[in-house]
Amino acid sequence: MDCSRILVIGSGGREHALCWKLSQSPRVEKVYCAPGNAGISQHAECVEIKASDMEGLARFAAEKGVGLTVVGPEDPLANGIVDYFREKGLAVFGPSAGAARIEASKVFTKDLLTKAGIPTGSYRVFDDPDQAYSYVENETGVPVALKADGLAAGKGVILPQTLEEARQAIDLIMRQRAFGNAGNRIVVEEFLTGEEASFMAVTDGEHVLPLATSQDHKPVFDLDKGPNTGGMGAYSPAPVVDDDLFRQIMAMIMKPTVQALKDAGHPYEGVLYGGLIIKNGTAKVIEFNCRFGDPEAQPILMRMKTDLVDVIEAALEGSLDRVDIQWDPRAAVCVVLASGGYPGSYEKGKVIQGLDEVSAMKDVMVFHAGTARSGDDYVTAGGRVLGVTALGDTIKDAIKLAYKAVEKISWDGMHYRRDIGQKALRHTGDAPLVGIVMGSLSDREVMAAAGKVLDDFGIPYELKVASAHRTPELAAEFASSAEARGIKVIIAGAGMAAHLAGAMAAHSTLPVIGVPIDASPLGGMDALLSTAQMPPGMPVATMAIGRAGAKNAAMLAAQIIALSDEAVARRLKEFRAEQVKNIERANREL
Repeated sequence: MDCSRILVIGSGGREHALCWKLSQSPRVEKVYCAPGNAGISQHAECVEIKASDMEGLARFAAEKGVGLTVVGPEDPLANGIVDYFREKGLAVFGPSAGAARIEASKVFTKDLLTKAGIPTGSYRVFDDPDQAYSYVENETGVPVALKADGLAAGKGVILPQTLEEARQAIDLIMRQRAFGNAGNRIVVEEFLTGEEASFMAVTDGEHVLPLATSQDHKPVFDLDKGPNTGGMGAYSPAPVVDDDLFRQIMAMIMKPTVQALKDAGHPYEGVLYGGLIIKNGTAKVIEFNCRFGDPEAQPILMRMKTDLVDVIEAALEGSLDRVDIQWDPRAAVCVVLASGGYPGSYEKGKVIQGLDEVSAMKDVMVFHAGTARSGDDYVTAGGRVLGVTALGDTIKDAIKLAYKAVEKISWDGMHYRRDIGQKALRHTGDAPLVGIVMGSLSDREVMAAAGKVLDDFGIPYELKVASAHRTPELAAEFASSAEARGIKVIIAGAGMAAHLAGAMAAHSTLPVIGVPIDASPLGGMDALLSTAQMPPGMPVATMAIGRAGAKNAAMLAAQIIALSDEAVARRLKEFRAEQVKNIERANREL
């Protein structure tokens, strides 16, 4: 197959990652992207043809001698672009319209999975909103999953927690037509609990070649709050999918789904994306997509060492069983930067600052999802604007580097999630459970006593210098983002009349433990009174002054965490038992 000229269809972050990866192949001389975006033009020649213009795209591919077309988004796949290209004798990577129904119709998918015995939630389908609500009210109750049947740009799933929310969601989908014809039918599905993971594989209709595992973050706000988006960030690998579960997913979900599509007369060729829910070591299907995930493609392609062209060629030739994809052992994390207001209405044309500085960073790529050029500037042109993606030896390292790069980028209204990858850290034991913040670096010697106690109990923590008076914005940021980063307890140490503990309590609902530090002629009494005297509704647990207080703060934090952490609870019992033995030993010596 002549792959010297490649056309990528689409204009988002996924397509930027595809163009970037494909342009690295020694087999490729030229990459085109239609319509592309300002960032994609760094790695491909962008052509002004809409992704929906099948005739124009096919004509362009034929005129330019394009040997391979790669389709990024789901809409052209569902509308039959692969079938159209093949009729014209053009090589194209992606599923046929019939196979793309795995994403284009949730009803089709639920029926297919159920018939094939593939694990998924129970469901009912309705074309009448009143009947749908009656079923929720009288049968399923809430919470429940409500899904528009058709394509809705990743936003057609609503998870109401009350009956009123369910009524509003059904009205939004079926009466207000928020997702257009996608809401002609609605799937009322069992609410599945657990941790989500993205599992993608390349298939030639017979063989299934798994890609690296990943996890997406759909809700717009930290801690999975707020409405669904196209995806606010992703990381790879996903520790929730261990080796046993990986084999289970392949054997019970991915391979049977490919076989079921073949049996239904729709052999699947392309990337098959399984959105899964993991609970108690088993997986169920939430949904299927008919293409690379976005933003999951960004970290996955950052880690892929094998030539993507070779993988695609094998899929088109039916020889995927002879391909072994090599992966960078490092982790990758992608943080999506979005326009103010997204996923609702947003303004365009905001000048983006800091991209040049980030471009000089090692192991960092900024994939453009919605950008344009205005003179010499990059400006915003979409809801999801950039995907800042970084590699690190561990997920923790990749998170740190990604957010370091994010801090260098700005535009008016920019927002992003601050907890991308935190779920992974909980699996690896790297998630900080305690945040230790101090007013100045000179307080570190005292607060180190708290860290030593936490180390003894195997409780991960993080240290931060932030003053309630000198750097109030930094202190507020630390407190307000602590829960999203997995922190369960905040320990705040400060001297003189500083109100650091109170500032932490004002910006967080987490338990706050104050440690007064002796840093004045008053022997720390001023710090003690400032820490203890909080107004009603703003509680702070206040310890003794200095090192002893820091130790007890850590002990109290351990006891709080032990309420929901069996391992910490066990260590606390062992500690108490050892204390009793020491006292008994001392009494015998007396």
